[in-house]
Amino acid sequence: MNSLKTLLVGFGSVGSVFFSATVQAQVPGAQTTSEIGLGAGGLVYKGELAPYYQFRNNRPAITAFYRRDLSGAVTARAALMGGMLRADDRNVRGLNGNLPPLSAYRDAHLKGNLLELSGGIEYNFFDFHDRLDKVHFTPYVFIGVAGFYANTEVESNAFPALDKKGSTLSLAVPVAVGFKYALSRHWNLGLEVGARKTFTDNLDHIDGKSRGQTDRIGNPNDQDWYLYNGLSVSYTFYKIHCPDKSDDKGKKK
Repeated sequence: MNSLKTLLVGFGSVGSVFFSATVQAQVPGAQTTSEIGLGAGGLVYKGELAPYYQFRNNRPAITAFYRRDLSGAVTARAALMGGMLRADDRNVRGLNGNLPPLSAYRDAHLKGNLLELSGGIEYNFFDFHDRLDKVHFTPYVFIGVAGFYANTEVESNAFPALDKKGSTLSLAVPVAVGFKYALSRHWNLGLEVGARKTFTDNLDHIDGKSRGQTDRIGNPNDQDWYLYNGLSVSYTFYKIHCPDKSDDKGKKK
């Protein structure tokens, strides 16, 4: 219940940003831009079965997003992303390049899917929508709030008691860095790499809490993460807000 309240508060804050942008867009003579786009890339799980980022754990993911510029530097973004999760103890390597003892002892693997709804703010270092400027690209940083639903299954060849399938609904804090390039007045390319800090240790159903003989094969103090990296294509809409003609007539009278 507390997580649900936090999620609603978080999305309420993001919604207020979009509302503020709409109000600002009504200033006469102002130009606003908005984008819709699609992206594809990889989704990576990080947790008990993958204690660090592993490129081989990338699984297909797609995203759809909407951006609205609040200014030349600040952009509000909402996005829906979905993808697959995979990990295997046998793929973990220690400092000596060998399979760590805990991973070999546990011998478990994970598979599943994840769906995420997020909103947040991008800070752009250049105004790449300004066609009068020679700079048609910008690096950016992103931070926001997300709610996600994950349905995962874990199986162990050594501990049948670890075998579990279930779903998780929780919160995450997405942080990312990216790069945008304006191919033309309307079409853009994007590249983004980001991580999601979750508030659950249940993506892999191994939380390290006492469950008989399995209580020492997980870390109860380390919550799970997931990461997204991908490319995107977006289309920009421009809108110039002109003064109200009725107001002008009124002033002439």
